[in-house]
Amino acid sequence: MKTRIALTLTTALLAAPVCAEGTLNIYNWSDYIAEDTIEKFEAATGIDVNYDVYDSNEVLEAKMLAGNSGYDLVVPTSDFFQRQNAAGVYQPLDKAKLPNLVNMDPDLMAAAANYDPDNAHSVIYMWGTTGIGYNVEKVAEILGEDAPVDSWALVFEPENMEKLAACGVAFLDAPTEMLPPAVKYQGGDPETTSASDFEKGAEVLLGVRPYVRYFHSSQYINDLANGDICVAVGYSGDVFIAQARAAEAENGVEIAYSMPAEGALGWYDLMAIPADAPNPEAAHQFINFVMDPQITADITNYVWYANANAASIPLVEEEILSDPGIFPTEAVKENLWSSVPYDSRTDRAITRLWTKVKTGQ
Repeated sequence: MKTRIALTLTTALLAAPVCAEGTLNIYNWSDYIAEDTIEKFEAATGIDVNYDVYDSNEVLEAKMLAGNSGYDLVVPTSDFFQRQNAAGVYQPLDKAKLPNLVNMDPDLMAAAANYDPDNAHSVIYMWGTTGIGYNVEKVAEILGEDAPVDSWALVFEPENMEKLAACGVAFLDAPTEMLPPAVKYQGGDPETTSASDFEKGAEVLLGVRPYVRYFHSSQYINDLANGDICVAVGYSGDVFIAQARAAEAENGVEIAYSMPAEGALGWYDLMAIPADAPNPEAAHQFINFVMDPQITADITNYVWYANANAASIPLVEEEILSDPGIFPTEAVKENLWSSVPYDSRTDRAITRLWTKVKTGQ
């Protein structure tokens, strides 16, 4: 969930940043911001920005729950945010400092309020879906022109995966992204919190585990673009970034994104300020800055993720706005499921099952 700037995880893995007056410390997903957003914010406010990145909610959550992260602004996904907020991780927003809230889509903000009542602690940054990215030519070559690219069967049926293993398949290293669609594929409720349901989902994943090249939540972007793998379960915008990189490289690789007919996860990434943020004033300024219609549109036009800023829509490139893989139609939206927070008991069960899936044992 993501910048085409050459950012790395290196800084995110170091000790918490040192806060200086007039400095804003941001922790965001990799590949998730326009190349000039930070520069424009610094020029407009005189605030220096330290910008670190991560590639999974689990990495962010570990820092947030430990406390004293040193960050002023973070971008958790809705279900993780809900759980962290219940633990007192985030401070209420001062909406008087956010006049650009008037630009936000009321329906999408109402949907996000299911995770944050009254949107008291958060604002939608971007939103998207989790589906399948694939190399059009290689998949057709291996499975035929009628390959089930519009179904989870592409990656959950062993007979398909055994063939695709030759060109490389990657799964997200995220149990909350991988187990629910597996549950859905075998007839269950993807919004379940039942350990027994997740066990059935894990059985689906274990059935194809021998054919998964790796589990990672960002590596697949470049690997798809370069033709090093042919299929990845991934985030919508990441797959479109891979598509764009392949086109820019003119390497003959054609990447497509599919939201399976059985349904897919729809999620919101939320801007939030940690309760112990050193510089909450600067964080409020950044949130308001991002909600400027042009800034939001610039980000969407660069990272190819849908946004919730209604005023920005006329500024979004038509190619992006008209793509249902980015801005789903109302009919497609009805087939999306939501992420749900899990209690500690379910978390432990999911962690155990995910370890089993990744190790194949």
